[in-house]
Amino acid sequence: MKINIYQIAKNDTDEYSPIILNFIKMSSKYAKVELYNLFNNQISRAQISGKKEAQQSYTKVFVPKLNGFNVALDVLGKQVNSMTFSQLLENRITINFFIGGAFGFESSFLSKCDYIVSLSSLTYAHKIANIVLLEQIFRGLCISNGHPYHKK
Repeated sequence: MKINIYQIAKNDTDEYSPIILNFIKMSSKYAKVELYNLFNNQISRAQISGKKEAQQSYTKVFVPKLNGFNVALDVLGKQVNSMTFSQLLENRITINFFIGGAFGFESSFLSKCDYIVSLSSLTYAHKIANIVLLEQIFRGLCISNGHPYHKK
C-alpha cells in the first residue's frame, strides 16, 4: 500500500519534524507513507491576490496527483472515528490525502475526491494537522492488521 499526503506548504524542518518522521517510520511496517509539500511562485502570488485565486492555484497543483483513492481534509468534511477511518485504508493500493492551503479547497476539486474527511471542527496549523493525520493513519493500519496499538 502507498499512502501519499499532499499539502500546500513550504519545505522546512522544525520541532514537529521528528514527530512526523516517527509516525512515517512506524507506519512503514504496513505501508509506504510519503509527505509532499507543494508550493510555488504561482501559489505565493495567488495567496496575496485573494481566496479564489489561491484556491485555483491549489487545484492546479493537486489535480495531477489525483490517482488511486483520493481523500481531501476539509473542515466541512465528514467527521469519523478511528474504526471508520481504518476502513478507508483497507484494500487500497494507493491512497492520496490532500491538505489545502490557508484558503481551503475549490468545490470543483472536492468533487473530484472520493471522500472528504474532517479531522475536527477546529482549525489546525498544517504541522498539527499532519501529526493528527499521521497518527490516525498509523492507528488505522494497526487496527487493520490486528496490532494492539488501538485499544477498544
